[in-house]
Amino acid sequence: MLISVSLILLSGTFLGWICKKIKLPGLLGMMLTGVIIGPHVLDLIDISILNISADIRKIALIIILTRAGLTLNISDLKKVGRPAMLMCFVPAVLEITGMIILAPKLFNVSILDAAITGAVVAAVSPAVIVPKMIRLIDEGYGTNKSIPQLILAGASVDDIFVIVLFTAFTGLAQGNQISVMSFVNIPVSIGLGIAIGLLLGFLLSKLFEKVHIRDTMKVIVILSISFILVTIEDNITVSITFSALIAIMFIGVAMQRYRKEASSRLSVRFNKLWVCAEVFLFVLIGAAVDIRYVTNAAIPAILLIFGVLCFRMLGVFLCMLHTKLSLKERLFCMIAYIPKATVQAAIGGVPLAMGLECGNVVLTIAVMAILITAPLGAFLIDLTYKKLLHERLGAEL
Repeated sequence: MLISVSLILLSGTFLGWICKKIKLPGLLGMMLTGVIIGPHVLDLIDISILNISADIRKIALIIILTRAGLTLNISDLKKVGRPAMLMCFVPAVLEITGMIILAPKLFNVSILDAAITGAVVAAVSPAVIVPKMIRLIDEGYGTNKSIPQLILAGASVDDIFVIVLFTAFTGLAQGNQISVMSFVNIPVSIGLGIAIGLLLGFLLSKLFEKVHIRDTMKVIVILSISFILVTIEDNITVSITFSALIAIMFIGVAMQRYRKEASSRLSVRFNKLWVCAEVFLFVLIGAAVDIRYVTNAAIPAILLIFGVLCFRMLGVFLCMLHTKLSLKERLFCMIAYIPKATVQAAIGGVPLAMGLECGNVVLTIAVMAILITAPLGAFLIDLTYKKLLHERLGAEL
């Protein structure tokens, strides 16, 4: 196991560095590392790590979402209320619609199978988007119009909406009825997640104000609470739940509001943790990719992915209507909503495991979506943000 950990860190960091040197996203090198040393090619990763891969990836997401929360300002979030709310579901709905239109023609699948495929592909990747938007906030690009905050807020909720749709569609495919409570739970889980996160962040701010402890211990406390929240969410069996990942991000938001100086120091600590967590996250995402499925239907899958991306980008553009964003800034928002990775790696193989007829098609398209959109989106964000966004200039939304 220790050899596998060393291999993941060293080879992932090295290939990530190589990609950066040739002006490609570092995450591409990390994902390629996972594909190469993963179970479907060289099989060099210990099975004990693969068995807890999902948990390790979730820990990495917790780290970067906490870092995002510590960077966000509540007043900035208020500025992007309506567009951010629309970004949570409009692009995903249009992308699923595009899949329903295009997939039956390219893969000869039913409308329901196309909807299942769309629900898998439509989820945007916080693992790719969040660190990119944090970088923009740190550098001040688009911040006067709260563009990074807008994208952060939308991407953080987008996954919840899509996963609920995926559960509903797969339930229909297995002969179940759609539960109305599943859809009612979407706004409820988001609202409860925000409320719980703000309350915990406020309480932690007061605790850290009254009790002097080192920043390292504060990081441990925040991470421990985050792990507990995720565990509680995973074990809730009732219809109404809360979003642990949103709660985790809003812990940071509240701390940034009530203990700004401390949150700045903690943000630096979490940024250092992310250096290691990022490698694990993208290498293990790559390890989940079975490259054999890519060769089965590569060309139709590529056409389909780029086709539904056009629908997604149209959805983002519609969300930006009646705002004061320029055409360049709207184009950047459309580009920033391209990357997909974590959700596709997590649920891409579920329909196949369920024995659904569309299982192989869904998995093939999910794999292709990761390999194409994660590096492409990251590359385009890095390439365009200085050209399309102003540095601390402009009016509010």
